[in-house]
Amino acid sequence: MYCIRHNFTLKSIGELIHNKLLSRKVSIINEFGIHARPAAMIAKIAQKAEKTVWIGSEGDRADASSVIDILSICGKKGNLIILEIETENDIGVLESIAQLIKQGFGEKIDE
Repeated sequence: MYCIRHNFTLKSIGELIHNKLLSRKVSIINEFGIHARPAAMIAKIAQKAEKTVWIGSEGDRADASSVIDILSICGKKGNLIILEIETENDIGVLESIAQLIKQGFGEKIDE
């Protein structure tokens, strides 16, 4: 039997758990992806946050409170979006944006 040692400390495990709580991964399901209207919906929610909310896709990362910045990421149907917040106080904002994306921004969804 082999014993594998990991270089995890309580602090690093705590950071991993903390980072998991401060991010969400969601897939874009609506036909036209993140266009102007969904970007405005995301930005409106993100502007309520105490600190910066980040949105990313395919290696790009943008400030979620800016419609123009959101439109600069590749937000097409099927892409995985990563949402990140900088403080636990903004978890409600994170969950609201994640839910909005999961529901396809209220647009018709082709099954």
